[in-house]
Amino acid sequence: MRSKIDPLSVVAMAVTVVAISATAPLTAAATASPLAMAFWRNCLGFAVLGPLLLLLRRREVVRVVRGERGILRREQWRPLVFGFLAATSLALHFAAFMTSTRLTSVAMSTALVATQPVWQALIAAGQGVRTARRTWAGLALAVLGATAAAGLDIRSGGTALLGDLLALAGAIAQAGYTALSEKSRADVSTPLYSTFTSMICGLELLAVCWLADISLTGFDRSTQLSLLGLLLLPQILGLGSLNFVLGRVSATTISVLLLLETPVAALGAWWLMDQGIEPATIPGLLLIIVGVTVVVTSSAQEQPAAQPGRQGQDSPPYPAYAPHIPQPAFAAQNLTYRQVGPPDPRLDWAKHPELESPTIRFSYHGAGAFDTVHLRRPRLEDDEYQPAFHEPTDALADHSPQR
Repeated sequence: MRSKIDPLSVVAMAVTVVAISATAPLTAAATASPLAMAFWRNCLGFAVLGPLLLLLRRREVVRVVRGERGILRREQWRPLVFGFLAATSLALHFAAFMTSTRLTSVAMSTALVATQPVWQALIAAGQGVRTARRTWAGLALAVLGATAAAGLDIRSGGTALLGDLLALAGAIAQAGYTALSEKSRADVSTPLYSTFTSMICGLELLAVCWLADISLTGFDRSTQLSLLGLLLLPQILGLGSLNFVLGRVSATTISVLLLLETPVAALGAWWLMDQGIEPATIPGLLLIIVGVTVVVTSSAQEQPAAQPGRQGQDSPPYPAYAPHIPQPAFAAQNLTYRQVGPPDPRLDWAKHPELESPTIRFSYHGAGAFDTVHLRRPRLEDDEYQPAFHEPTDALADHSPQR
């Protein structure tokens, strides 16, 4: 992990927080239906990502269209199904979150949606991943803060309580998107996956707007400016600066920093709509931020050590390098050779010292399709396995790990 952050990264992180924080105020300030706003955000995002995909990943797009090599093999249909379900979860997130900004305050909406790491930790615990006591303490703080912050809405009732529930639903949907994306991101690059999810989200939201008879045209000037702001700030500037920062700063640092979205969004709502924060909700909002911070930081500390084995037992930690095992000398005659299985992935990661860990999970609800980042083993150009060496079959046993 880098100990020093350069000034350019500091500026980029500030831009990221401000740009992403504009999502809720711009949505709340518009007069169009939140579902229509969600559709146009994904549609405009796809219009921007599509040309960039053709420019940066033309060969990959051509390979997918032609169905070459392993893209459409039988074992690849399962990741495609998970990708479709992930895009559906993302569409539910946009619909719930953007609707909640109209029913409750912007500060409450952003704070409750920011509990996504809490639900992500619960999903991981349900999948059998060990959860430390510190993580459970952060979960308790976040739940206590959400209950305290929503207490005023619970007492008043009406649409504010419904907005709080929709914000929590948006956080759960975002956690589901992250979990499903981890299962679908097998052989697809980030630009292609982002474009695919934006297209699926747009089509699903279009179907919902059509069934609900929601108008997608004829917006007033304030709504048009809000849509333009959503495209320029969170969709382009926010994602661009985020991707720049991810190459220079740890994902945990950015995850904690993005919790500043709640106060920044509240300031934006006060400036755009003269919407203030109820003093009674401030302690609860602070507890939410502290709880999510504890969950994010504790999860980052657990990931390097948590490598459970396939049979439910903990596997020993990997050595820094593979120990040398002397092999007996073999006669050159009467030996048959075969190709061994795939090489140890640790050898591939050793060639890339700039990569800190095999997988980095990073998510925030404003990122849309870019909020799951996987750093996988580098793929060969022709997508074919090239054996690293040959081995006499009648002398040595295959000790490659079962994967």
